[in-house]
Amino acid sequence: MVQYAFYFDGTRCTGCKTCELACKDYKDLDVGFAYRKVYEVTYGDTQKDSNGCVVSTCGGYTVSMACNHCYEPACTKVCPTGAMHKDGETGLVSVNVDRCVGCGYCHMACPYDAPKVDRAKGHSVKCDGCVERVTNGEKPVCVEACPARALDFGTVDQIAALGGTQANIAPLPVPTYTDPNFYIKPSDDAQPVGSADGKAVNPLEVL
Repeated sequence: MVQYAFYFDGTRCTGCKTCELACKDYKDLDVGFAYRKVYEVTYGDTQKDSNGCVVSTCGGYTVSMACNHCYEPACTKVCPTGAMHKDGETGLVSVNVDRCVGCGYCHMACPYDAPKVDRAKGHSVKCDGCVERVTNGEKPVCVEACPARALDFGTVDQIAALGGTQANIAPLPVPTYTDPNFYIKPSDDAQPVGSADGKAVNPLEVL
């Protein structure tokens, strides 16, 4: 089996969200649904010291993330019908809409909030890695749309060779939960995974 993975270069991302909008357009997603999300992370504060001087420890960065097509996806483990499944050829995780009953267990189990239940359609929806493009030798639309080339996609070996580390910055969960196929080159401001300082300040967009 070939396992595909996403790569994110935090030193190049400007937070423009072109990747997110390109995905929404290509997948024709309704308001309230986004398969790729751009986290806006900030930390620190600004205070006056004993001399009356203003001192700031503020910093910030962005993280662009979709489904991570994990080696051990939590969503597939809890799916009662087998609708949420990992493809044996590509390792990409997708939904068999004919089997999905819209119970929402996949959404509750995923630590990355990748699957969502579309109540209008009656089944779960999520990033499938643009599998139809990948099988034609193309990359996912979010990757090709990024103007700063902060995103990439390929086999795990190809992506690991770019020098990133596995999903290791806040506000992401510890990667040992699901063994995600998501590699990151962090910016200098990025906080380590598990840090209470690195919090997303745009929760309505990403949750």
